[in-house]
Amino acid sequence: MVKSRLAADLHEDMVLDLYKCFVSDMMEMLARSGYPVITFFHPPESRQKIIQWLGNGHKLLPQEGDDLGERMKNAFKTVFSQGLKSAILIGSDSPDLPGLIIDRALISLKDHDAVLGPSYDGGYYLIGFRADTFLPRTFDEIPWSTPEVFIKTLDVMEKAGLKVHILPEWRDVDTINDLKALFFESRNPSFAESTTMKYMLCNKLFKRLTF
Repeated sequence: MVKSRLAADLHEDMVLDLYKCFVSDMMEMLARSGYPVITFFHPPESRQKIIQWLGNGHKLLPQEGDDLGERMKNAFKTVFSQGLKSAILIGSDSPDLPGLIIDRALISLKDHDAVLGPSYDGGYYLIGFRADTFLPRTFDEIPWSTPEVFIKTLDVMEKAGLKVHILPEWRDVDTINDLKALFFESRNPSFAESTTMKYMLCNKLFKRLTF
């Protein structure tokens, strides 16, 4: 089930449409950034569906691991094994994330060992390392989907002696209240022309988001 917490308040078809809009906006932002992008998808058998959805112009790899932490850890192992010197990992829950944040994250890795982007709910929307400072245990024994994810992750990094750059807080869209905030309070001016915003306006979803 995609975005199960949103589905508690919106029809499942609408939630799926929104998720597709989120991904579309993030992929467009990343394409504009000019950085190489690898999309890790789940479940592994969904490759053909992903290709039908996104097209053939993307590098696609299946996620590997039994839980979120293991899948993220393995994603970093994969890209660093391919020779990348630094990498960041972002989810698909922040459709208004601006390219400037991606720039700041990657630039910060020139003089920091790791980078973290905290989200308002206590998690993080972005994490990154250099190949020579990658710390696999960052993803071990983290209480995923709790308000302690960011602070626990930062604690592991700092105890290992990593120099961590902290990005500005940004919002993950997981609940109906997050969606309301995205519609009414996004700090990214260009988001007004996004696929997500156009979808919400065309479907008059904003009328259901009134506080």
